[in-house]
Amino acid sequence: MRTTSRQSYLDWLRLLAIIGVLFFHAAQPFAAESQWHIKNNETSNLYLEFNFWLSRFRMHLLFFISGAVAYFIMQRKSGKQFVGMRFQRLMVPLLFGMLVIVPPQVYMERLTQGFKGNFFDFYPSIFKGIPYPKGNLSWHHLWFILYLFVYDLLAAPLFAWIISPGGKKFAMVTTWLSQNKRMYLLCLPAILVFTSLVLRYPESNDLVNDLAYLPYWFLFMLSGFVCISNPLLMGAIERNRRLSLLVAFLSVVMINYLRWNHLEPSDLWTNWKVQPLTYCYLALYPIIAWSWVLALVGYGKKYLNRPHKALTYINQAVYPFYILHQTVIVILAYYVVQVKDSIEGKYFFIVAVTFGVCGCLFHLLIRPYRVMRFLFGMKGPVEQKKAMTVSGQQPTVMPVLGALG
Repeated sequence: MRTTSRQSYLDWLRLLAIIGVLFFHAAQPFAAESQWHIKNNETSNLYLEFNFWLSRFRMHLLFFISGAVAYFIMQRKSGKQFVGMRFQRLMVPLLFGMLVIVPPQVYMERLTQGFKGNFFDFYPSIFKGIPYPKGNLSWHHLWFILYLFVYDLLAAPLFAWIISPGGKKFAMVTTWLSQNKRMYLLCLPAILVFTSLVLRYPESNDLVNDLAYLPYWFLFMLSGFVCISNPLLMGAIERNRRLSLLVAFLSVVMINYLRWNHLEPSDLWTNWKVQPLTYCYLALYPIIAWSWVLALVGYGKKYLNRPHKALTYINQAVYPFYILHQTVIVILAYYVVQVKDSIEGKYFFIVAVTFGVCGCLFHLLIRPYRVMRFLFGMKGPVEQKKAMTVSGQQPTVMPVLGALG
């Protein structure tokens, strides 16, 4: 038996993940030992640790949800229609973002580096086509949209096969994975890919050179599709949620013990990259990511699978919010870091004002106008009404960023 109806807990988890992204990026100006577009003179190790924890699973969860959402889209679209829809919902906002949303971020950063002109003096430089950081053309935080489109394009034939009658044998495999604790075998591909590639190819988010994380992220998206396609496997995730949370907690404690006590491989050996124990340490990262994702999905399925009228509005707002939020944060941070208030005051000011500004822009400038809805990857008003489910009282999947739109 396949899952065909919309699962409300995916919407709630997506919302929580985007709130986490807001908290993460708002903390970046104040996190010690991290490079970002705008940095406060005084930084905090506590914000560093907070972001270290969030970065272990926040994007992994979004990719997992994206895969789950792709499954629901494929229930009513052919592979070709699926790719066409994804192009409109993903590539149009990406191009718009690169030309309109991201340039103010780069401009504010260049000001901190000594650029003296105004924004209109700066803007033509993006058309030189020189990629950031050497140049000023960038997708910055919108890399996620590009990766998601690439994954959808490559995986569309596989997705179509999984849900087709020919995919029954594959369904038998997922049923087998749902028994006992076998669902944790889903972690193995990510562990193998991460540990074997990450030392040679550090995360870059530039697509071309991101040869470790490009397949790594894809595995989470593919797993989201595979898991949601079999209710028995999703049931196993819910049933084992406590064990997943325990593993998530213990793995975070272990990695922080090693970090805080200078017991990481690079602290112990000069030739640490060739030490076998280094790969055991690296395996902690995908283990942490998978355990948190499985725990959050399991608890979400158990306690958050409840439709609510607010989800109709939230589902429309969350994708434009994602596109806008980092630009608002960078602009605010440029001015906020210049004042002498406490780090905590600056941080919560950025969080609150970013939330308010993005909410107002969505409600007043994006949501009411068809052109703006198109540029931000939203469905049109008529299309939105047609997408309303009768039983859930909310729109069906908005096919962006794991239903981020």
